[in-house]
Amino acid sequence: MIIVTGAAGFIGSGLISRLNKDGFKSIIAVDDFSKIEKAENLEGKTIQEKVERSGLFEWLDQHNRDVEFIFHIGARTDTTEFDREIFEELNVSYSKQIWEKCVAYQIPLVYASSAATYGLGEHGYDDNESTLSQLKPLNPYGDSKNEFDIWALQQEKKPFFWAGLKFFNVYGPNEYHKGRMASVVMHAFNQINKTEKMKLFRSHNPDFKDGEQMRDFIYVKDLIDVCIFFMHHRKNSGIYNLGSGRARTFKDLVTSTFNAMGKPADISYIDTPEDIRDKYQYFTQANMSKLRSIGFTRPFTSLEDGIDDYVKNYLSTGAYL
Repeated sequence: MIIVTGAAGFIGSGLISRLNKDGFKSIIAVDDFSKIEKAENLEGKTIQEKVERSGLFEWLDQHNRDVEFIFHIGARTDTTEFDREIFEELNVSYSKQIWEKCVAYQIPLVYASSAATYGLGEHGYDDNESTLSQLKPLNPYGDSKNEFDIWALQQEKKPFFWAGLKFFNVYGPNEYHKGRMASVVMHAFNQINKTEKMKLFRSHNPDFKDGEQMRDFIYVKDLIDVCIFFMHHRKNSGIYNLGSGRARTFKDLVTSTFNAMGKPADISYIDTPEDIRDKYQYFTQANMSKLRSIGFTRPFTSLEDGIDDYVKNYLSTGAYL
């Protein structure tokens, strides 16, 4: 059995699709299944059992001998949520309980961390475990992810294999339910469909021109490739960046979306809201040398190719991964 938390979400459901494709059918899907807007993400997938998020630990106590691996992808990911108690409960405390079960039952673990831990990037984007305490996330979500990373490293008792993956800006199929937290690619597709145009935030930093704010965008299929790599690798435990390793501009992203839709690019700019200007990241780029050093050699999909696949094979048809 392979457990996937956040199973009905964007990344979790795509991971289950890939596991099924690779022949893994005994999937234990863990989530809050009351959120019906995510239900279609699991349609057509082979799942052995659905377990409510609140019942996972009791379930593990009964079935741990049959569990081969845990992917802990589930989390509260809303960067605009400022109720720290929610993050403490769902991102920190819940993750600690999963860790402790993996220690007790010797189950290997991959969990989702986040590039939100890097804040404005004052200390760069190197996945150096010795500098985690120096990082300054910009919101409670990033704080919760960094807090758990630090806690995990401090534990004397660890799973025999574990990896925390710092996801950068992920885009791709199965994010239809995410609303305002969906990727810029999906927002661009919807806005272009509606208006034939796209509005981006104007730059308020003299070092960057309008539309040339940069992010490390990673296609969800590449992210899943790395998760599968670690499931088979099961050594070199630690915390790893998971981006493409190449920063690209929002203008590049939107232009690629127009191209994939077969429409001429028409981009305009609006002011970045004042309440987020001081927390706005103008540049992120994952240093991917640590992952490469342990044997992951597959190239990452270019932004143009990833958007072309996403738009033509999923967004245009409403298909799911």
